[in-house]
Amino acid sequence: MSSETRKPGYHIAWKAVSYRSVALLVMAGAAVVLIGIRLTFPTFSENSLKAAESLASRALQRVAGMSPTTGSGVTMAQQAHFTALDGTVRVKKGNGNTWVGADYNIPLEKGDVVQTGSEGMAKVVFNDGTSYTVKQDSLIVIEENSANDQQQTNVAVAVSTGTVDLSTATYSLGSKSQVIVAGATASLSPQSTAQVHNDPKMDQHEILMKKGSGEVTRGTETVQLASWEKVSFQASETHMEKAKGTGPPTPISPANMAPIFTTGDATKDVEFSWTPMANAVGYRLRISRNPYFSSTLVDKRVNTADVSVTSLGEGAYYWVVQSYEASGKESIESEKNRFTIISKGKQGDAIDLELDPFIQHGHVIEVAGKTQVGARVMVNGREVPMVTSDGTFHYFTPPLAAGEAVITVTAQTAQGGVNTQQKKIIIQ
Repeated sequence: MSSETRKPGYHIAWKAVSYRSVALLVMAGAAVVLIGIRLTFPTFSENSLKAAESLASRALQRVAGMSPTTGSGVTMAQQAHFTALDGTVRVKKGNGNTWVGADYNIPLEKGDVVQTGSEGMAKVVFNDGTSYTVKQDSLIVIEENSANDQQQTNVAVAVSTGTVDLSTATYSLGSKSQVIVAGATASLSPQSTAQVHNDPKMDQHEILMKKGSGEVTRGTETVQLASWEKVSFQASETHMEKAKGTGPPTPISPANMAPIFTTGDATKDVEFSWTPMANAVGYRLRISRNPYFSSTLVDKRVNTADVSVTSLGEGAYYWVVQSYEASGKESIESEKNRFTIISKGKQGDAIDLELDPFIQHGHVIEVAGKTQVGARVMVNGREVPMVTSDGTFHYFTPPLAAGEAVITVTAQTAQGGVNTQQKKIIIQ
């Protein structure tokens, strides 16, 4: 258009500039300024430049859509979860100062604190399959819970006071599962179980390896542990004492998962027996309604390897036994046997199994539902450790491989009633 025919007025022109271009220009300008500062104040700016380089790298990755390459060792924080709760259990988040009641929906992260009361119990499971059963009057702190892009996990829990049973699963080479007690760090091998006891008031600290192997490091000293070996120490001592632990008796009767039928009576007398142990002068039998023995119905000492317990009502029970020597030293607890007292008139009852929608936590699946009171529940062949008095249950699977997975839930009564349900789920 010629200048003669052009109408007077404002003429606006623009050029499209992407957000990415703006971001790159801003970072380029910042880099020039930082280089100038570096030349003028080399000592002052060294740490600042390192931080800026890290920040710029992360920003470039976001702007340009870059992602870490495989094997770069990038570490990601993970969450643990409660899989069983009983009695009084409290949680204090690492970034807060307030105690709250423990709940299955509360994720546990690095820095969080878990405390059990005098009749409290909690089971915590990590993504690597490591589980911690926190017994009564205990307090633990989650010191580390992370994984890198090579599937190597790092879990560490400090036992500040009380007693904790822990077990490790099969994890990838280079992973670590540790428990810290009064300055001593125990590193457990895969497929190992241990018991940790910490009593700061009495200055008594002990780590017992029940199965598998591990090593305990305190200061410059390292002690290797195999099955039924333990270390104990006091804070004032520089040396850890290694000893052979006393193995437990083996429960015989009632056998695990055995049904015991009544014939119309409200209660039942039950005979208990176990293997006799050399050097034992007596045995301690305990019976509970739950597998964690946060409360007990029977706790008695006997001189023989068998005893009759009277007047047990219908329902599910758990029992354990320990031997003790003349010095009073007790063995570790035996395996827990579960039995159920059932009225014969109820054998024909149908069994129900209702499943809530699965909840996915990364590679771990949360399974919850409700079944018949007294029923045993299995998830992918593993027993759910706690079914409440109304039949509800909660369970977290071990980490599952990526791809399609099948979750099989089976409920079974001692009378033989069975209900099995399967659901498919995609693990990303």
